[in-house]
Parts: sequence; structure tokens; C-alpha cells
Amino acid sequence: MFRPTYFPMLGFVLLLIFTYLSMLPWQLKLSLLAMVYMMTIFLPAIGVYTYRRINHLTPQELQLHHNRMVPYMLHIICYCILLYVMNDIHAPVFISGIIVISLLVQCICTVITLWWKISIHSAGMGAIIGALVAYSIIFQFNPVWWLCAAILVSGLVNSSRMLLRQHTLGQVMGGAFVGFLCGLTALFL
Repeated sequence: MFRPTYFPMLGFVLLLIFTYLSMLPWQLKLSLLAMVYMMTIFLPAIGVYTYRRINHLTPQELQLHHNRMVPYMLHIICYCILLYVMNDIHAPVFISGIIVISLLVQCICTVITLWWKISIHSAGMGAIIGALVAYSIIFQFNPVWWLCAAILVSGLVNSSRMLLRQHTLGQVMGGAFVGFLCGLTALFL
């Protein structure tokens, strides 16, 4: 449930519920969510599945350094297309910001992964916390309870990555730091 690919969808749902966008017609909200789902979850998953089948890779083999680059690139391409479409339909900047944050996190983590394995899961959680702080500044609301929930879930996700022996503490902390910086700064750029 807390996979990084689901975070943009969660962000869109929350913005469509808790901002002035809640006044939009439900058909428009559903079509926007369907587009985000297709470009951030469905198409990248189909692409990674096809890549695995063509190359006869097991999930464990996909964790190898040289096998991770193609799935990362598939995600980045889909997010770039979605960002282009969002700009084309003149979506508000704070909505497109979710895609910008996700794209920035993916690009930075992909580059870092060339030399050092970094936790994309913790980068996603860090981005949520950073974006939450940025959105609280933009919309002038008190994010304490939301931050508490996000930090708790982040701790659970990061702990599970270490308990599953997928990452070390340094990789998790590095990912959280990169994600937080991206989430905090991307909306203001």
C-alpha cells in the first residue's frame, strides 16, 4: 500500500477532497484521477511487467543494479508525459507540483543509484512529509496531525525496508533526506 508509485494518486485524492478543488464536478475529478492512475500506476506497472517477462527476470533479479535502470526510466517517461498533459490542460501549479515532486525524486534517486543504492520508498515518504510542509505554507493550515501521521507511516515504511534487509540505515536516511528536500522545495520553484 505504501509503494512510492501510489503517492501521487494519494496526493491528488487529498487535494481533490481538502482544497477548493472539492467544488469541481465529480466527473472531472474522476477523469483527472483516472489519468493520474493510468500514468503513475497502471502503465509503469505494465511496462515493468513486460520488461521482466521479455528478459526472464525474477523479482530478486530486478533488485540488481543494472536491472533497475529500465523500470526507473519507464516511470520517469510516464511521469514526464503526465506532467506535459497537466501543463497542456492548464492544471493549477500546486496540482502539477505533485508530479514535479515525484519526477524530481525519481530523477535524483536514479542518478544516485548509479553509484549508491538509495531507498526510493523512504525518498517517497520523505517527499510526502516535505510536500505536506510546503502545502501547509501555501494553504495556511496547521499540519501537525497530518505530519504526525506521515512521520509515523514513514517510520513504519523505513523500518520495514531495513527489517526486510532491502536497505541499510544510511540508504533509508539518505532517501528520506532527498525526498524531504524535493518535497519541500519543488513546489516553490
